[in-house]
Amino acid sequence: MWIKVTDDKGERPSLPMKSAMEQIRTVAPRADALRVVRDAFEQAAAATKCHGCGCLLHAIEALEQAAHGVSKLTPVLDSARRVLTPKKYDCLGCEICYPAIASNAFAEAFPDAMPEGAMCPTEAPEERHGWPPLPGEYSVVRYAASVAVCTLNSEHLAAELAKCAAEGLAIVGTMHTENLGIERVIRNVLANPNIRFLVLCGEDTRQLIGHLPGQSMESLFASGLDEKNRIVGAKGKRPFLKNVLPEQIQAFREQVQLVSIIGEQDLATVTRQIVDRHSEGLPPFSGTLCNFAVETVHATEPQFYKSDPAGFFVVYPDVRTKQLVVEHYTNAGVLNCVVEGLTSTAVYAEIVKRELVSQLDHAAYLGRELATAERCLRTRDPYIQDKAPGAPMPVKGPIKADNCDAGCASCMT
Repeated sequence: MWIKVTDDKGERPSLPMKSAMEQIRTVAPRADALRVVRDAFEQAAAATKCHGCGCLLHAIEALEQAAHGVSKLTPVLDSARRVLTPKKYDCLGCEICYPAIASNAFAEAFPDAMPEGAMCPTEAPEERHGWPPLPGEYSVVRYAASVAVCTLNSEHLAAELAKCAAEGLAIVGTMHTENLGIERVIRNVLANPNIRFLVLCGEDTRQLIGHLPGQSMESLFASGLDEKNRIVGAKGKRPFLKNVLPEQIQAFREQVQLVSIIGEQDLATVTRQIVDRHSEGLPPFSGTLCNFAVETVHATEPQFYKSDPAGFFVVYPDVRTKQLVVEHYTNAGVLNCVVEGLTSTAVYAEIVKRELVSQLDHAAYLGRELATAERCLRTRDPYIQDKAPGAPMPVKGPIKADNCDAGCASCMT
């Protein structure tokens, strides 16, 4: 059966009835989608956490670019814009993300309305000097270690791994998104040539947002990006990498070996992977694209030390009272304070509070001696206070003490 369709200029070729009915049937799903969009934006406007989130901002901007349905959504988008505050974060990784629900519903109902990837946040945080260069939800353990761990949506696992600090663990954190989340991992890993393995573990759920960062990372290693900066084979809603260069992605894939145990949340199992990978002993990556380096300084013993203007200390463990005792003298040799305590921590905290030490090297020396004295107090080993490292700093003239004449032997040292 055929029907005739006319325009303002007259008749056009007839269309099959089946095609016309298909067009009619799309009206209801699109109307439903617009209702979902309106409801989701209303909930986002009522949720304070959404006001400063990049998800809401980018959802508004994306729908404003759309070719269909904007006129019906204009009041909704205007209302949502009124609650926006300066952006505090790109994405919180919430289990229920109202802007994402709105964007996904609109994109599914109007698949040709928006450019692909228009809903993805594009702003990367400003890089800082040092490692890691980008902020994120992670814990740094050791720069020189070779294993980075991403626990995806399992925050408790990341916390447990950071606390255990297994041998070989450099950094551990979560990753909630397959765009900015993966970009941060790439740039932070490239900034540390010691990292040679990336362990993916924890929960990688689609939830209502549609993010699958773990599966997207696997696809990145397997297939890279297409010409539109989309991760080939990624199943998440927003697998677009806009803030990393192709050469950075290539270097990342060369530097790091992916160890994917997605879904694994057992602490012992993940820890064993960290230890085993680190034991392979891979050298630092030589093809790094990092534009800065963390300085490694080889320390040597000091040749001289400068007397602290605040005075000096005599440390001894008192076995009888089971306390550490520290006597503080002025540089004229006058005792002006005695600090006693059960632990080295208690003693040096009181010394710092009373400002009895004024130089960092003197404070470091005192901390070392207090720790040694505390150990001797517990083991009953004899304690002999060590002298400051190096020789006294040469002085141009005599230092006159309060109780002697200039020129005496003690004042010339």
